[in-house]
Amino acid sequence: MSKAIRDIYGETLVELGAENENIVVLDADLSGSTRSKMFGQKYPDRFFNMGIAESDMVSCAAGLASVGKIPFVNTFTVFLTTLGLIATRAQVCYGELNVKLAGGYCGMSDALDGATHHATEDIAVMRSLPNMQVIVPADPASCRWAVRYAAAHQGPVYLRLSRETYPDLYPAGTTFQPGEGRIVRPGTDCTVFAIGIMVHKALEAAELLAPQGISLEVIDLVSVKPIDRALILESAARTGAVVCAEEHQIYGGAGSAVAEVLAWGGVGAPTEFVGIQDTFTETGKYASLLTAYGLDAPAVAQAVQRAVARK
Repeated sequence: MSKAIRDIYGETLVELGAENENIVVLDADLSGSTRSKMFGQKYPDRFFNMGIAESDMVSCAAGLASVGKIPFVNTFTVFLTTLGLIATRAQVCYGELNVKLAGGYCGMSDALDGATHHATEDIAVMRSLPNMQVIVPADPASCRWAVRYAAAHQGPVYLRLSRETYPDLYPAGTTFQPGEGRIVRPGTDCTVFAIGIMVHKALEAAELLAPQGISLEVIDLVSVKPIDRALILESAARTGAVVCAEEHQIYGGAGSAVAEVLAWGGVGAPTEFVGIQDTFTETGKYASLLTAYGLDAPAVAQAVQRAVARK
């Protein structure tokens, strides 16, 4: 049975700690939730609980990176990409420092804590920062790769991590490249470009649409920045219709990134966007929230039908 993404993250940090003594971990008093506590228990001399002081935490990570350490910075996504933003922009990105930002509880996965703890604007923020890479795992194997890639890459990396358990998509040990997407289901009538949990919702939608004679191609973008321009253009041109699906506001996120590529490449495919429609989200059970905000399989299927009808 698959483990929660946050547990995969914590386990991989521990593995990396044994392999590289320069890896250090910082947390904003949420290590039980982010699972960075696993690293702290194993390597207490390389773990720093910075308290509820996100900007200071990122600044300290910048300082550690400047003397050769590889800091992984941990807190809930919403706090990391807001309260930690000024230090991320002015120190980490401007200085091209080797800091890894791990945003736990992305999207609405901190479901019962409501809008103050839901992170639905973070991709728009982080992908706009110069020198920052943005990686979004959609299963345990891609999460393990993402954490290891972040540790090996020289420069800032943002990992968008969920509280949830995602089904397996890839065999254990699967590796990727930054800027590389993956076709997880080939199709001919429409392409869904998705990230995170929405990859799985797109696969469910494909099963709903198959009896209607609609063949859906599902692509896991994995890397939002850099993004797989070649795969986006090739698939959109071949299927002739596009749906972008993400657990994020429809403005500025992965869907916007795909649309930018389509415009840049001159591929004129009708495009629909499945995401949060310019609103704050409410408190509730996670599955109910996904349905309430149009992020379940039937909503993806309906968007595909609209895109195909516009061809």
